[in-house]
Amino acid sequence: MPAELTKRFLDPAVLAEISSLDLVARTVVEGFIAGLHRSPDFGFSQEFAEYRAYTPGDDLRHVDWNVFARTERAYLKRYRGETNTEVMVLLDASASMGFASGAVSKFDYSKFLASALVYLAHLQRDSTGLVVFHDDVADFVRPSGRQGQLMRLLHAIDRARLGKRTNFSKPFFELQQALKRRGITVLISDFFESAENIVRTVEPLRFRGNQLVLFHVLDRGELEPRLPQAALLIDMETDEAIEASPEYARTEYRGRIGAHLDHLRSKAHAAGFEYFFLPTDRPLDEALREYFTVRRHRI
Repeated sequence: MPAELTKRFLDPAVLAEISSLDLVARTVVEGFIAGLHRSPDFGFSQEFAEYRAYTPGDDLRHVDWNVFARTERAYLKRYRGETNTEVMVLLDASASMGFASGAVSKFDYSKFLASALVYLAHLQRDSTGLVVFHDDVADFVRPSGRQGQLMRLLHAIDRARLGKRTNFSKPFFELQQALKRRGITVLISDFFESAENIVRTVEPLRFRGNQLVLFHVLDRGELEPRLPQAALLIDMETDEAIEASPEYARTEYRGRIGAHLDHLRSKAHAAGFEYFFLPTDRPLDEALREYFTVRRHRI
């Protein structure tokens, strides 16, 4: 498929027209894998172990094409613990996640992302679970690698509905009680909370040896708002209202949102978390390739 057609097909607005999250997940992951000629490793595998020669029937996704280009011999890269990782995906379902300035809301985009991540984890045979939360835990699928787990996770993501306010403490408290071994916790949110509160709430998991990944999802209209005239803006979670002018939206607001992103990124990295920013107009396969490439060079 030509690159321009692939990019158009994987545009978030087009993904929103696909009725099945299973198909969305497969579409995103297949597009992600199709671009792996530049970066053949993917997923949450933590430690490179060894090369071994390719034999017929092996998964071509694990071939190191850089080695093949130099030697014309195919070798697979193997990782320690690649089938033993426990992955928990936490999905923010607070009211602010419903915002959309275009065809796709932050919540829909985050559901696409969560679906693609659990699908990738399934391909790696990782034990995977899910927490959907707002001001309470709305759904909790305990991590498992047993048959049928992928569909349980996708159904839970599909049935997730928006609540009201965000409360990071409840899902992380329940998660600490439920996790039996070290793993990777992925938090998908718009993070409309102070960086200090976010880090303080999730840091205990890091102290217990878990890896923390923050996917920060924002709408382009939240990054670069355009107001043709003064408007009354209502907070989707608290119903509080403020009056904003076009000048404020163009200058002071953009400075504040940029400072918030920089501060959260800095605090996350200082605490040993991974942080990845995702605007809702970015194709997911492209974003995942960048994230896993950065992750591969970091571990």
